[in-house]
Amino acid sequence: MGTELLLYLGGLALLDTLSPTIIGVTLLLILKDNKNMASRLFAYLSTVVILYFSLGVILMLGLGYVIDAFSTLFQNRVVSWGIFSIGVILFVASFFLPKNQKNRIPIPKTQSIISVVLIGVTTFLIEAGTALPYFAAVGLLTTNQLPYYQWLPILIIYNIIMILPAILIFFSYKVFGTWVTSSLNKLRTRLTTGSDSALSWIMCIVGLILIFNTLDYL
Repeated sequence: MGTELLLYLGGLALLDTLSPTIIGVTLLLILKDNKNMASRLFAYLSTVVILYFSLGVILMLGLGYVIDAFSTLFQNRVVSWGIFSIGVILFVASFFLPKNQKNRIPIPKTQSIISVVLIGVTTFLIEAGTALPYFAAVGLLTTNQLPYYQWLPILIIYNIIMILPAILIFFSYKVFGTWVTSSLNKLRTRLTTGSDSALSWIMCIVGLILIFNTLDYL
C-alpha cells in the first residue's frame, strides 16, 4: 500500500466531511440545547457510521469477488478505463448540475433516541446515492487489491474522519456555549441552501482524482 494511495484516500475522506446532511442534523440537535444532546448526537453519528461502514464492507467484498471471478475477461486496464471514464463524466457533469434551493436536511419528529436513529438511517439513504468520494475510495481499494486486514481499518478510519466536523462542532459548542450559537445558526442556514453547490464541487474533485489516479494504467 503506497503513500500515493493513502493520499488519495485521505483527500476523499476530507471531501466526505463536507456532507451538508450530517453537519446540518448535528447543528439541529445541538441547537435544541437539551440535556440529552450528547447521547442523541452519539446515537445519530453511530448510526451513520455503522451503515456507511457496512456499505463499504459489502462493496469491497462484492467488487473484489467480481474482479476475481472475471479476472481473465476484465483485465486491470479495462477496469482502469472504466474508472477513468467515470471520472471524466463526474468532472463534466459537475458544471451542469442543476441548482435548486430544496432543503434536504431531515428533521427528527421527536427528541427520542429512536427518532434520532431513524434520522441517521434517513441521512444514509439521502447521502449514499451521492457519496461519490466514498464510492471512489472503495473503487481505489478494490483496484489496488488490498487484503482485508489493510482495507478494513482504512474503512474504519475513513468513516471516523467523515464525522469529524460534527464532533468538532459538538465540542466547540460545549466549550464556548452561547458564544458560537449565532455562528452555528448562520452555518445551518447556509447548509440548507448550499448543498447542491457542495455536491458540484465534490463531483468535480472526485472526477479529477479518478482521472489522475488511473492515467498510469491506461
